[in-house]
Amino acid sequence: MPEDKLHRLETICNEFKPFRGVRAVVVRDPPDNVFKGAIGSYGKIKNAPHFIVFIGDTTIPEVQEATGYLGEGIILEATTLDIQTCWVGGFFRPEVVTKMVKIKTNEKVIAVTPIGYSLEKKSRTEKMFSRFVRAHRRKPIGDLLIKAPISYPYWMISALEAARLAPSAANRQPWRFIIEANAIRIRTDNTNAGRWVSKRFDCGIAMLHIELGARANGVEGKWEFLSNPDVARYCV
Repeated sequence: MPEDKLHRLETICNEFKPFRGVRAVVVRDPPDNVFKGAIGSYGKIKNAPHFIVFIGDTTIPEVQEATGYLGEGIILEATTLDIQTCWVGGFFRPEVVTKMVKIKTNEKVIAVTPIGYSLEKKSRTEKMFSRFVRAHRRKPIGDLLIKAPISYPYWMISALEAARLAPSAANRQPWRFIIEANAIRIRTDNTNAGRWVSKRFDCGIAMLHIELGARANGVEGKWEFLSNPDVARYCV
């Protein structure tokens, strides 16, 4: 990777502080022994030059969703720099990462992403994994809405469509939405926390997409974290 782009990512990680207790660190060393087994819907990760670590303070109740939000913001910024990434929340070795990054008391490595440039042509394994998990299919908005009025503002429609396209572990799309007066509430689809990756983590990714969809329509709001099964509410 060019040094200017790597430096830009380091600056983003240092300056993007949306919530308390979560942070991101660029590791310039290659993650040769970090990843294990099959990775999500893309097969295996090999020869990545660098990676980013997403870290959360486990004493913070909203640590999972806050980390998902933080990480997705950084990953989208990397995308604008034409850098390839891949969310990895379950198939990595945290004990290896903690030897490469200083972890504070009560902190935990929640997820990582390799950064670099992927091959232009997918391998047979990558194509097989992509088909297996239906990586690019998304549920229709109607299946994701728990409660909604007959009509609601266009900014909400845009925000929900952006959230619908958000990535999630094995493309499970665990988020559900409730339309309220001047607010969108997000919750998990059921009380099952998720085996490898927290569903609240996935919902944190969708939170970032909701906010971007709203901002694209000139609407600014604030997040309010909620208790299970709810995750958060975006209020304007």
